[in-house]
Amino acid sequence: MNRISLPSVAGFTFFDPGVLRDDELILQLKDASMDVSGVEPIPTYRFRMVNGVSAATMGGLNLRIGRDENLVRYRGHVGFTVDSAYRGHGYAGRGCLLVLPLARKHGLGSLWITCDPDNMPSKRTCERIGARLVEVVSVPEGTEAYAAGARRKCRYELVL
Repeated sequence: MNRISLPSVAGFTFFDPGVLRDDELILQLKDASMDVSGVEPIPTYRFRMVNGVSAATMGGLNLRIGRDENLVRYRGHVGFTVDSAYRGHGYAGRGCLLVLPLARKHGLGSLWITCDPDNMPSKRTCERIGARLVEVVSVPEGTEAYAAGARRKCRYELVL
């Protein structure tokens, strides 16, 4: 893995996530920085999902650290995408489980994962890793989720 400088920003310290891998999936850190694309800046780790055998990049996963309402209700601590050629192998769920020690290190007691109500693969991923559907909420105007077209979000909680 390439070494990435981990910044300390505005009183927040990014930790070295170490090696995050299982028998086939490697989460390769590509960036750790403040995500300023939303309502509030959010400390975010961005990972590539890499196949440990072929070294192919299969998608990505973000871990956002914080407890503000916009993050836990609409955006979620974890966001993931799996390239179409690699879907159906559980990589998103496995990636979520691989970042749990890092989330714990930041003092999070739960991870909130959100998805659109019609996104069945993401809903199944949440259920497979043991996350519990807490509620479906309306997305308010002025959030990045609303700007991206979301009007409702399923909120899943994964207790650490």
